[in-house]
Amino acid sequence: MESRSKSISRRTALKASGLVAAGTALGMSLPAVAEAADAAKSANADQCVYDTIVIGAGLAGLTAARELRKKGRKVLVIEARNRIGGRTWTDTFNDYEIERGGAWVDPKQPHVWRELSRYALPIVADAGPERVLMPTLSGFAEFDPITAYTRQGELFTPFFDGATNYFPKPYQPFTREDLVTPLDGVTLRDRLNQLAFAPQDEIRMTSTTALYGAPSTRGALTQLAQWWALSGWNYEGFAGINTYRMQGGTKSLANAILTDGAPHLVLNSPVSSVTQKNGQVKVLTRTGVTYTATEVIMAVPVNVWKKITFSPALPTAYRDATTQGYGVPRQKKLWLDLTNPTDRFIAEAPEGYGITIMGRMNDNAPVVAFTVDPTLDVTSHAQVEAAVKQIMPEASLRSFTVTDWQAEEFSLGGPAFRQPYQLTRLHRAISQPFGKVKFAGDDLALGWSGYMDGAIESGLRVAGSPTLSPLPAAAPNNRGLVGPEADRRIYRSMIGL
Repeated sequence: MESRSKSISRRTALKASGLVAAGTALGMSLPAVAEAADAAKSANADQCVYDTIVIGAGLAGLTAARELRKKGRKVLVIEARNRIGGRTWTDTFNDYEIERGGAWVDPKQPHVWRELSRYALPIVADAGPERVLMPTLSGFAEFDPITAYTRQGELFTPFFDGATNYFPKPYQPFTREDLVTPLDGVTLRDRLNQLAFAPQDEIRMTSTTALYGAPSTRGALTQLAQWWALSGWNYEGFAGINTYRMQGGTKSLANAILTDGAPHLVLNSPVSSVTQKNGQVKVLTRTGVTYTATEVIMAVPVNVWKKITFSPALPTAYRDATTQGYGVPRQKKLWLDLTNPTDRFIAEAPEGYGITIMGRMNDNAPVVAFTVDPTLDVTSHAQVEAAVKQIMPEASLRSFTVTDWQAEEFSLGGPAFRQPYQLTRLHRAISQPFGKVKFAGDDLALGWSGYMDGAIESGLRVAGSPTLSPLPAAAPNNRGLVGPEADRRIYRSMIGL
């Protein structure tokens, strides 16, 4: 009876404080449960002082926590949601495993590739499309994938003309600041106007510029051009960056990093304020619990900073960034159960359509789709089906599920895609510490901003990890993990963390 009483008491303490053991949340080992339970005993107020508090249990926060734990630091991770992963989220839809956020990885993304190799996480390649639908002036036409994307390569290559000069070292975007600065005010729409493509060609490009820019007039050329440079300055690399996925889902990577670092973890605890005073930082949650540390790492999206009270107040650059927004606005990710068609395809639509891009990448899988249309009611079956039928009149929608990252209060936007002037006027400044508060997240990556690789890079950087070694202009595939054979010519990149 005594043993049972202790067990109940410990579980009650965990729930009451908001501290959730990693083992409880993720099926980890019992020692992790004990460690979290120890922290729960002094979770309420100033008795428990940590070396570092990490706010946000996405890949950036988990990576930073692991690296600091390896240095012997006492680390607490506070997460607002009831899960880890941030804007990566492995879920199920009609018994099929889906990713509601970031999904794809690539050898050209060295930080995430290193992590997959480190934890021996298997990867798979999507089968890819059997056909591609592209817009024409008289409707949508069907092409074989290689024909479609060979033409896309011919159109996009001049779009990034000069990128080898202004991003010669894409992991160091300010190497040629003299060239980048005048370009940073150019929108994706401006660049299309400069090149004056024939109408039948331009409509084939705006699926990309609208998806990332949301709309094209908002997104900065320099963001897309940096991805082009990171992909090897060629269309095959740029389009094929979404070829591979983790066999166990993105949750497998988040779980592996958390298990390895084993920090104290608090779920269901949105932070309301961060106060710096007398060489310490106090973090107050909405439930009224206060935690104290010698430093804090803010590993939440830039867009969320404005929902947290900082004392002293954040400097102007930080306030400007969170007010303007870094994450892609209005972007929603849908998974569609189509009874027709049933084959593997990718369909792209010009800017202004309800669905920007959609595709079935594997046999018997649901269709993934993206919309940036603010008028599309994604709660309406009729409206979603009508948007699909705009592109594929023969389509029949049985059911669907949607993730609206902008409406989600702990994201307030999709993955990072900078606006004009944010790279040169804000990006460096907001990556710097503010007193005892440091900042991390895929938004702040120097390389793959907007992708899982960028989140991991940022976590390594803010933790001062020696793993973050200087990278060559184009990172080679030498990380000890070899992906399955895949014809990269038939893939099409879709934004992902």
